[in-house]
Amino acid sequence: MNKAITVNEIRSKFLKYMESKGHAIIPSSPLTPENDPTTLFTGSGMQPMLPYLLGQPHPLGTRIADSQKCFRSQDIEEVGDNRHTTFFEMLGNWSFGDYFKEEQIRWMWDFMIGEIGIDAKNVYISCFEGAEQYKVPKDSLSAETWKSLFESIGIEAKINERPEQDGMNKGDKIFYYSIKKNTWSRGGNLATAPINDPCGPDSEMFYDFDPNLENNYHAKSTYKNDKCHPNCDCGRFMEIGNNVFMEYVRRTENVFEKLPSPNVDHGSGLERWVAAINNDADMFNIDVFAKAKHVLSNINNQVPEYISDVAVTYTDLKDPTFAYRVVLDHARAATFLIGDGVLPGNKDQMYFVRRLIRRAVRYARNLNINTNFMADVAVTFIDYYKDEYTNLLEKKELILSEIDKEESKFRKTLESGLKEFERISKRDHFELKDKNFKTENKRIFGHEAFDLLQSHGFPIEMTQELAKERGWEVDIEDFNKLKNEHTEKSRTASAGKFKGGLGGDGVMEVKYH
Repeated sequence: MNKAITVNEIRSKFLKYMESKGHAIIPSSPLTPENDPTTLFTGSGMQPMLPYLLGQPHPLGTRIADSQKCFRSQDIEEVGDNRHTTFFEMLGNWSFGDYFKEEQIRWMWDFMIGEIGIDAKNVYISCFEGAEQYKVPKDSLSAETWKSLFESIGIEAKINERPEQDGMNKGDKIFYYSIKKNTWSRGGNLATAPINDPCGPDSEMFYDFDPNLENNYHAKSTYKNDKCHPNCDCGRFMEIGNNVFMEYVRRTENVFEKLPSPNVDHGSGLERWVAAINNDADMFNIDVFAKAKHVLSNINNQVPEYISDVAVTYTDLKDPTFAYRVVLDHARAATFLIGDGVLPGNKDQMYFVRRLIRRAVRYARNLNINTNFMADVAVTFIDYYKDEYTNLLEKKELILSEIDKEESKFRKTLESGLKEFERISKRDHFELKDKNFKTENKRIFGHEAFDLLQSHGFPIEMTQELAKERGWEVDIEDFNKLKNEHTEKSRTASAGKFKGGLGGDGVMEVKYH
């Protein structure tokens, strides 16, 4: 790994660069959104900026930049490959009716290529192909701006009009994609934009981690049976940043008007930029995780070595590298969430902290770790981030205590739960195909999954993962029915016990997922 570049260095360089371009630098918002009841976590750099993108004046002006802490709970089950993390930092800059496309694209180029040394030969760009049905034209200005920048340093930059149909050809650098791939709105994209909301095209930046295929673009991807192009998610390319140009407002279902003062919303994954600089597709080889790996490798001297292969995305749930990644990501995410005041529990945000810790402990068994370890790993992240996120150091004792307490609590039932799962897996009787299942795989009954939750603290997701490792299914419909019946009985019992009105929200302190 290239030791010259660290996450802390890139963050600092970006903020200083944006400050030199007239941006006010603001601190990260918490991982728990302020004044936003629609979501549990801050999942993007744009999220705290939404009021200003919708027209509210920002107190610090029209140019803002930051590095925003993000947590995406929906990505928990994706963690284990070489690129997914639940926690990450999003580097962002915004123009609220100030500069627009050409300035933004040139700054991105100058910073990525000139300031931090990302190899331009391995950078690819996507732009919006236009939508005739809405009379929204092709974003040719963005495409031509990128093209001129590539050519300014002697790199051929052909524009590919149909990458999804034709794949990519030698010399292609800029690719046009449809509404679903290259537009943004609060509703998701241009076609789903709410009435009277701003929206627009975006231009995404990709890094090619497998350029050895450059002379074989017409061949099918080595990762799947589709023609390869930057936005095909085959594993070869990684999106490292996105520039959203909000230049329209939707007036009716089919009418989009130009905004008099368009906005820019840029977000780039800090960790992904570092991976690109290092030319290493494995996100877990960046410096943030180095000390945590060292701690894990020293536990009982039994932990298998972390192995990384640039060209491989591990999907084997029993693979040690998969387990390493789960443990590393979940320990970091839990550290930051507790640092922002979210303790492990059964309700809302608290549930995800509990799930992170328990999932990490379960996968640590694949690394021969059977004693408490997570607090030791958490310390490495507190030490790494303490200068940038001082709350981690201020709450160090609380973070370590809560993580250790939750790990200890789960370990008391983990072994007995796994034994029970093994007992279930050895029974002779399995239902065959019925109305609830598409296959004739073996399955865990709903009452068995519910018992694992009630008696052993196994979240349903953990039971599903254990079943998935064996190619089995879980009767989730029956499980949910039993869970709902149990919750209703608890509520009724509580209401009867506290007739004076104290039995309302109290019963929801136990919320099963």
